[in-house]
Amino acid sequence: MPSHRTLPAALAAALAALVGCSAGAEAASGHGSPAATPAAVSSVNATTTPAAVSPVPGAVAASTAAPSSVAAAPSPEPSPPKSEARTRPAVLAIPEIGLEDLRVVPYEGTTDDRAGTRIQDKGFAASPYGDKGGVGPGEIGNYLVTAHRLTAGGPLRDLPSLDTGDSVFVAAGGVVHEYRITETRKTSFRSERSLAEQRAAVPGEPGKKPTKAMITVSTCATPEDNAAGNFWRDDRGNPEHRIDKVGVLVSSKPGAGASNAS
Repeated sequence: MPSHRTLPAALAAALAALVGCSAGAEAASGHGSPAATPAAVSSVNATTTPAAVSPVPGAVAASTAAPSSVAAAPSPEPSPPKSEARTRPAVLAIPEIGLEDLRVVPYEGTTDDRAGTRIQDKGFAASPYGDKGGVGPGEIGNYLVTAHRLTAGGPLRDLPSLDTGDSVFVAAGGVVHEYRITETRKTSFRSERSLAEQRAAVPGEPGKKPTKAMITVSTCATPEDNAAGNFWRDDRGNPEHRIDKVGVLVSSKPGAGASNAS
């Protein structure tokens, strides 16, 4: 009948070539997506005329879409810069115990490690930062400060007498931060849990996300340990226990020195 006509021989051959190349590319790639077979299109273009390719635009459109999937891949975001406050030297003052202008030296490490002990042995306070340390002055989290009580001038000899509500001032970068003491804690060097609580972003609560700027000022409990008959010492001469005064930030104001802020 007139309505049933056979395909011209050239067109039938072109379609057969297209199907054959596409199937071969799918077998090589391991999946059936024609978008990943630009080689099939180039093979057809090399063996057929434009007129033979034009009846099957779907294969061409699919092949040109493949590069866009590569371009759409998101690039990794750059890491945020580390806080400058963590590496900034500071000055500590605690009027209630007569402490003025104690230099606080930041270093990468953790409380009372070998590097921190060397800083304390020079008569300074040490403030660790990094993965096992604390934050910088005025930052959200736990600002850790440690110093000797009996040796190297004993800058924190009277720290145990500091009471709840007393102020601790830290000057750094032209700003004076005032912390208010909220509690007293005792840390044991022989307990990993106790050390984790001291060094936690929220003092006493490891793993909790901080929402406030806090401070932990720590010194040895040598007289108390000796009085209790506990003469244990680590390889750096530290006794088992430390006395920690924990405070929360109440103000940050422009200023040049911590001792003048009170």
